[in-house]
Amino acid sequence: SGWLPGLARDGFAGPVFATEATCELCEILLPDAAHLQEEQARFANERGFSKHHPARPLYTSEDADAAVALLRGVEFDHPIEVADGIVARFVPAGHILGSASVHLTITDGDTDQDTTTLLVSGDLGRGNHPLIPGPAVPPAAKTVLVESTYGDSTHPPEDAEVEEFAGVVSGTAKRGGIVLIPAFAVDRTEVLLMVLRDLMATGRIPTLPVYVDSPMALRVLGVYRAAMRAANPLECHPVPADAPHDLFDPGGGLHECPTVEDSKSLNELTAPAIIISASGMATGGRVLHHLARLLPHHRNSVVLCGFQAAGTRGRSLADGARSIKMLGRYVPVRAEIDVLRSLSVHADADGLHDWISALPEAPDTVFVVHGEPSASAALAERLVDDDVNAVVPSQFEVVRLD
Repeated sequence: SGWLPGLARDGFAGPVFATEATCELCEILLPDAAHLQEEQARFANERGFSKHHPARPLYTSEDADAAVALLRGVEFDHPIEVADGIVARFVPAGHILGSASVHLTITDGDTDQDTTTLLVSGDLGRGNHPLIPGPAVPPAAKTVLVESTYGDSTHPPEDAEVEEFAGVVSGTAKRGGIVLIPAFAVDRTEVLLMVLRDLMATGRIPTLPVYVDSPMALRVLGVYRAAMRAANPLECHPVPADAPHDLFDPGGGLHECPTVEDSKSLNELTAPAIIISASGMATGGRVLHHLARLLPHHRNSVVLCGFQAAGTRGRSLADGARSIKMLGRYVPVRAEIDVLRSLSVHADADGLHDWISALPEAPDTVFVVHGEPSASAALAERLVDDDVNAVVPSQFEVVRLD
């Protein structure tokens, strides 16, 4: 959804169909993303460290507002004609709130031979999300596009990595340091807060103050809380009757930091604490200022949760970089860096394979997309070994669906 404002700016004025929860989230994410880019461009121009002169946002707040106005909410599993001869059905994908695979029935004539089907996986979940039901089995389709983010690897056992996370937090607290967690505003922050609440409640980590320093994440928390109250079984697990008042409050020490002044006040922290801040791959946002302050000191830790794309600061940290460039200067990396794959909510290679295997009928072709080349190639090879006609398409390649 992140490029919808760019499409609106460039003249697209048609409806944008999405699940109702996705529409709610986009109403928060798109204007926030535009505002953040505008602020970063302004800051870069003031300080003179951008490669571009002048630095400009990818899109503006006006573009984001125009994109939001195009959104049309659709319920799960309710077929809707989105264009002449094209019927879409949104199927739960189990990744984040509102995430869906999209099944299209495409008709160009009056006979069965004039109809074909296309299924696009979108990001698929693991089935172990504390809030979101796992991926549903979609209808059969002749052509399938499946993501491959973790197409070449499997996640380690969840319990082992949660205990590793607990060890990082406890060790950092003993050193008198601060744990910084770059986290996506949508879903990752919510999952982290629930994990921290459980770890503190069971005494596996000390009870520390937790600061959520992301206005976007705080607004998204509100959407998740509303979804939990609504208890749509296709969208969100019901809240247990014996659950605490706020599933997202670890140990009663949750501090929300909506304003810039709140964020700057975290520079004064001296006692052990946990800061969760966006963005999740350290590509921008408030987390950059925290990284610049905390990375140079051995007592602190940075915990990277989930996939870090090539070319991002998060990936550089995960790969062991000794210094990172941000805000116009190089910052030495002396803090402890930990990568926790189990806190990813993406399906791994086994999950992706199982999703394809569960389809009611074998597709004519499976196109493996949305992954780094090695991951896509590994998943395609595994599917071919199972006698699935799987292909990694080339950029700008054209294929027939009929």
